[in-house]
Amino acid sequence: MFVEIVLVGLPIDRDEAEYALEAALGPDGEITGAGSGMGRCHLDVEIEAATLDADLALDRLRAVLAELGVETCATFNVRD
Repeated sequence: MFVEIVLVGLPIDRDEAEYALEAALGPDGEITGAGSGMGRCHLDVEIEAATLDADLALDRLRAVLAELGVETCATFNVRD
C-alpha cells in the first residue's frame, strides 16, 4: 500500500515527523520519498500489506502524528 502524507503548515521539522513515522512502522513499512516547498511537505510511505493491515497501518500513522501534535496538518492520500 502507498500512502502520501501531505503536511501543510507543519510546526516541526519534517525530518522529525519522518523519523517518528519510520520508527513506528518498523519492518512493516518505510518512507520512500519526501519533499517540501511553498509551505507544504509530503512523505511517501510504502506499507507491507502482507504484514500489516491497511486500517491498522493508517491508525499507526495517525497516532504518531497525534503524538507529535501535527495531526491537524496532515492529509492522507492512499493507494493500494
